[in-house]
Amino acid sequence: MNWLVAALTVCVLAPTAHCASNAIAWCYHLPSCNDATWPTIATKFCNGTRQSPINIVSASAKPNSNLTAFTFNNYNSSTALKKIQNSENTVKVTFGSGVGISGGDLSEAYDSLQFHLHWGNGSSSPGSEHTVDGKRYPMELHIVNIKSSYKGNTTQAIADSTGLAALGFFIEEMSGNATGQPASWRTLTSYLANITNSGQSVPMAPGISLDDLLVGVDRTRYYRYLGSLTTPACNEAVVWTVFKDSIKVSKDLIDLFSTTLHVSNSTSPLMINVFRNIQPALPVTTQRASSSSTSTTCYSLALMALSLVLGRSWSQ
Repeated sequence: MNWLVAALTVCVLAPTAHCASNAIAWCYHLPSCNDATWPTIATKFCNGTRQSPINIVSASAKPNSNLTAFTFNNYNSSTALKKIQNSENTVKVTFGSGVGISGGDLSEAYDSLQFHLHWGNGSSSPGSEHTVDGKRYPMELHIVNIKSSYKGNTTQAIADSTGLAALGFFIEEMSGNATGQPASWRTLTSYLANITNSGQSVPMAPGISLDDLLVGVDRTRYYRYLGSLTTPACNEAVVWTVFKDSIKVSKDLIDLFSTTLHVSNSTSPLMINVFRNIQPALPVTTQRASSSSTSTTCYSLALMALSLVLGRSWSQ
């Protein structure tokens, strides 16, 4: 079964010269190795108590004033995206050096290593990993980051409960009848035809940046929780940031992921439904309501109270 992934997932998520050599065979599409079996084939963490993804209940997210804005280093670089690959269970784009994040109540600066995507079966069959108030989006993009102090050593990172930081961005269909939009995603998806089979990769030409791909997202508004990798070995070493705003992409581009890529070669199944099911709830925090919105609410309530008092006075 050459479509099985025989590599420790953290090496897939964070490729460096320091990857551990453990091998775990897992998949999404077969009963023998799909996510229902992961707790038995990767028992140390996949049946743990801090597993991802989760359903985020917005009303239950506790306010945390420390969740400030991030600093995104070289996310505007049009040369940072180096290679795009069909890695048998996702599409992965690796970055050059110098890309990173800090702030956002992270304990230190993190180096950004790569992003990959999760999807269902076209824009009408949702495939995001996280859900919000039970809603599953068509796709989800994950940017994987490692503490800068580990200098790419993933063995050290996965032994640290906050060694990795993942940024999650929902992707949903753009309204209207737009096609090939936005232009950054048209460029990204143009590479898919060159990586239809597992293991295929091609270099990416300069031209689009991470900022271009994250268009329309207010990156100061997000949810935060401590969780895990969402694929085996499901290491519980991830600080999760899930952004509230979604990236809007036209339907035709979303559909390309589930109609172009195969889990092995051209005769193998298409790569669809590449997401883990929801895990038990975990504590989630988010930003406090802004003072302006609080003031507006208080002002509105005061006006309502005043109108009631005046109404009673006139009626007496």
